[in-house]
Amino acid sequence: MKKHLPVILNIVWLLLTGMPDLKAQHIELLQQGKPTSIRGLSVVDDNIAWVSGSRGIIAITKDGGKNWDWQLVKGFEKADFRDIEAFSDKEAIIMSSGTPALILKTIDGGANWQVKYRNADTAYFLDAMDFADSRHGYILGDPIKNEFLILETMDGGDTWYNHDSNPVALFGQAAFAASGTCLRVTSNRNLFVATGGVSAEVVMPKPTDGWRHHRVPIASGQAAKGVFSIAVNKQIVIAVGGDYRHDKRSDSTACYSTNGGANWQLAKTFPAGYQSCVEFVSKSTFLSTGTPGSNVTTDGGKTWTKIDDSSYNVCRKAKNGTLVLLAGDGGKIGILKL
Repeated sequence: MKKHLPVILNIVWLLLTGMPDLKAQHIELLQQGKPTSIRGLSVVDDNIAWVSGSRGIIAITKDGGKNWDWQLVKGFEKADFRDIEAFSDKEAIIMSSGTPALILKTIDGGANWQVKYRNADTAYFLDAMDFADSRHGYILGDPIKNEFLILETMDGGDTWYNHDSNPVALFGQAAFAASGTCLRVTSNRNLFVATGGVSAEVVMPKPTDGWRHHRVPIASGQAAKGVFSIAVNKQIVIAVGGDYRHDKRSDSTACYSTNGGANWQLAKTFPAGYQSCVEFVSKSTFLSTGTPGSNVTTDGGKTWTKIDDSSYNVCRKAKNGTLVLLAGDGGKIGILKL
């Protein structure tokens, strides 16, 4: 036994150090007590991040979330800025859901905002925004005349126009403006659209023309059910959602694909209830969050573990760095500690 003891101890050490320490992963509260519901969050790097929310409120941090500069976008005090895309501490784009549909841009840290798109048609409801790079971006809107609306910019958000091809929508199908992540765009401009309502789908462009509609095993069939968010890391695609009216129900709240979204499987263990956002963290680790709390998977979406009970709407990782922030109602902002 003594002869094999060093080998046994070495194996035990490798097992212990190789296992993910989920207990060490937790969320720390950074900020709360502001009169806004935050659903827009963009983390530029380990220092700079922006949030946007209801009542025309936005905020920026330049020290990794320790301090925030809160601002009211003048003239848009009633706007609900459901998503934000930031490129530096000076340049950012905000998107307003509701009527009128608005897209605004700042190049001076929020001191001034210019309207880049405005549509007073009540049929227009913008849900999410994402960029492939600093020039090429897209915005997803609810269906108009049986097609999802997709707006596109090729000049960093200065001008927006209708995309040349929009996905067909079923009657009663829609997208959720819950966290700005029902639309994802990869660096090679591949789009992923998440839907809910009558049908839970992940929709992607075909290699040549048109769109592929993939049914996913997330709870659907009612207006409050479906896929609320997707996250992509190479061939791993994760979808989360559920029923926001019954947010404690944990059945069929997450599924995953290992081949770029072509085929989908239900998670073996689910996040604890409805989830409004999921974000890639590193390797096979993803973070999800929602009103019942936040959850982590370290195996690409197969199994989930709850790490926090607090309610958040959105979680995002730094585009360049490791900082992961969360945001929610009441101006609440948290940080993921690994």
